[in-house]
Amino acid sequence: MNFSGKKIAVIGMGKTGIAVAAFLGSRQATVVAVDEKPQDQWGDAFDGLASEPWLTVGRYDASALDGVDWVVPSPGIPPCHDILAAAQKKKIPIISEIELAYRFIKVPIIAVTGTNGKTTTTTLLGKILAQAGKKVFVGGNIGNPLIEYTGTPQTDDFIVAEISSFQLQWIRTFRPRAAMLLNITCDHVNYHGSFEEYRRVKTGVFEHQQENDLAILNADDEAQHGLASSIRAHVIPFSSKQKLKAGIFLQDDFIIYRKTDGSEERYPLSMISLPGLHNVENVMAAAAAARFCGCSQQSIMEAVSAFRGLPHRIEFAGEKHSVKYYDDSKGTNVDAVVRALQTFDTPVVLLLGGRDKDGNFAALQPLLSAKTKQVVLFGEARDRIEPQLGKLAPMSKEPTLQAAILRAARDAKPGDIVLLSPGCASFDEFANYQERGNYFKKVVGNL
Repeated sequence: MNFSGKKIAVIGMGKTGIAVAAFLGSRQATVVAVDEKPQDQWGDAFDGLASEPWLTVGRYDASALDGVDWVVPSPGIPPCHDILAAAQKKKIPIISEIELAYRFIKVPIIAVTGTNGKTTTTTLLGKILAQAGKKVFVGGNIGNPLIEYTGTPQTDDFIVAEISSFQLQWIRTFRPRAAMLLNITCDHVNYHGSFEEYRRVKTGVFEHQQENDLAILNADDEAQHGLASSIRAHVIPFSSKQKLKAGIFLQDDFIIYRKTDGSEERYPLSMISLPGLHNVENVMAAAAAARFCGCSQQSIMEAVSAFRGLPHRIEFAGEKHSVKYYDDSKGTNVDAVVRALQTFDTPVVLLLGGRDKDGNFAALQPLLSAKTKQVVLFGEARDRIEPQLGKLAPMSKEPTLQAAILRAARDAKPGDIVLLSPGCASFDEFANYQERGNYFKKVVGNL
């Protein structure tokens, strides 16, 4: 792909956009950089590029497209954005960062996508591959963008890449050697416009795969029913609810990997220290990909046994006055809240709220009476969430997360669990879910 003499607009000057601009400049392209923030807020990384002769700064509107041959939007730019709409009207090609990177990457890519569990599964799979002696680069939607990998010697055996729906929005040829779709539940509807469009974009991770590639599907996910028939790659399903003729499933205290020839591998559930059935599913998907990559059963068991999970994902945050506190700040949609609640046998004081993502909180009703003893709503979304929950559990509302934590601490009794699983974005109070989770742990620590 020759960029010499091409003019390319890069929309968004965050970490990904700056990496894309630097890559294109190194390939003799002329780059127009635009962002909704003033240039003096683009950071030190951009300052290092600002004096390059191949780079100009454009306005954050359709004028940035004047004379442009391609557009590369950062993941956070929604497809309905005025600049992208104008580009489509002018028939200017739009490609995502992962599409651009893919065209220059020689190493097999293992793509991990889904509404929930992506980061945990991506990280775990990377550790399994390393345990098996494979050289692996882990990145994508976590860590370093794939475009940065193009400037390395590319001597790894595999790339394990977390891939978001935002990144899949503008792919054209992106073909992972193996791809997994952990689950699809209602999320990012405000970005994609509808759940059906979100589903279409997510399942697009399999679109360009061929017969010798691997697709790992969740057999229990209603949104994936019938999907296997449209996939050219070899399909391995996994299930935590049913036995499969071929695939990965639960039986007694084991994960069973049953192959098409009838042979089986058995992995003890006792090797998994992460809480919740959803993490068993994450292990299933990671194990299927690892075996495809040539990892031994022993390497998988050793890596899984040593894996203790990631921050802000049902993470134990401390115990105060015989009350245990858990940080699930990464739970930014309703399905994640369901999974977190299903983890606990003890009734929970649930902290729910933040910035709304048009989630269907009525879906929590079946769990409220069984799993919660109290719900504390907080943040911008508290008034919209309240009527959707009915009156199945005692409920209170607080304006901020801090006030919600203090209310829960006052009301909780010895033996209770206080769970932050907000089901919402963090942007009403915090820069991201990590900042929200760290704040939760700080307040708990000071109780």
